[in-house]
Amino acid sequence: MNMQSKLEKVEGAAENAHPATRQRQARLDLLERISSFAVRYDFEITGVNLAVICSALSGSNGELAKAFATREMSGQPIDQRWLDTVMRLDPETDARIAELEKLLDQMEYSLMRFAQTAKSAQDETSGHREALDVQIEAIEQADSGEGSQAEVDRIISLSRSMLERIAQAETAMARSQAESDRLRQNLAQARMEADIDHLTRLPNRRAFERRFKSAADEARSKGEPLCVAFCDVDKFKSVNDKHGHEAGDRILCAIAQTLSESANEDCFVSRHGGEEFVMLLFGCDKEAAWRKLDGIRRTQADKTLMNRDTGKSFGKITFSGGVAEVTEDVDPRSALIRADSALYQAKEQGRNRIVAI
Repeated sequence: MNMQSKLEKVEGAAENAHPATRQRQARLDLLERISSFAVRYDFEITGVNLAVICSALSGSNGELAKAFATREMSGQPIDQRWLDTVMRLDPETDARIAELEKLLDQMEYSLMRFAQTAKSAQDETSGHREALDVQIEAIEQADSGEGSQAEVDRIISLSRSMLERIAQAETAMARSQAESDRLRQNLAQARMEADIDHLTRLPNRRAFERRFKSAADEARSKGEPLCVAFCDVDKFKSVNDKHGHEAGDRILCAIAQTLSESANEDCFVSRHGGEEFVMLLFGCDKEAAWRKLDGIRRTQADKTLMNRDTGKSFGKITFSGGVAEVTEDVDPRSALIRADSALYQAKEQGRNRIVAI
């Protein structure tokens, strides 16, 4: 048998392999592609990262697959920041966030109902106690014969025992209600803290996710423009390497203050993660959003930040930004990808600038 015949025989055997064998091999091939992709682009091996990469490379999510392919072909960086952004194209991510919100709502509702039940029970036992008090006083004051005095004493004794038990129940109910109130307050505080970035005190990515969805729905229903912008501190890694992470944290807080000074009912600012911030600009089309963000950029570029530990200047600390109009697309999430691409263009064009696409 010549070499060509041997190859044809091997190929024929592969084609005729049992379906289970082919499925197993396909899974192995997919796992190898996922692991190679994660290693090539230095991604952390987390459940969320692997799920998104799998959705894209397997083709189960067409939008993700397209986003991955476009990014690779364009030569733009594929890193954790970009993956966090494109992750929004995965409906399972939105579903997990929605499920968490649902569980929190259910917990808060259960606490509220428990507090109401405890209060109701406390009011009811209090009413019973007052009625028994009246009955006992009436019995004590009534004229009764000597033969019935023992019976009266027994009723009084039993009634007083009942009152003691009711008083104990009231005390327990009061404690339960106080605990319920405390838990509800703690839940409200935890929920608020879960939406705040602890370094900059700006709303965090979780808060942005929720605000972005509601803002996009509202803008579309009202027919009003809405823009999203990503802002990234220029050359932040070199600042961290030169001055240290504590100084880097202070720079992030300074940038956050510059951005938050513009935050009002027409602008929502949050920290997206790392040295990146994200903004929602309500009632602004792309040109108006660009002008607003470019004004903020110029304000920051005019500042001189000092390292309070050394007394030396950090030099000019600037940021770059990318703007996209959310209401231009049927799917508002695609605006996040376009804004990220615009930010990349701003970096490529020399930093310290705003690009709108």
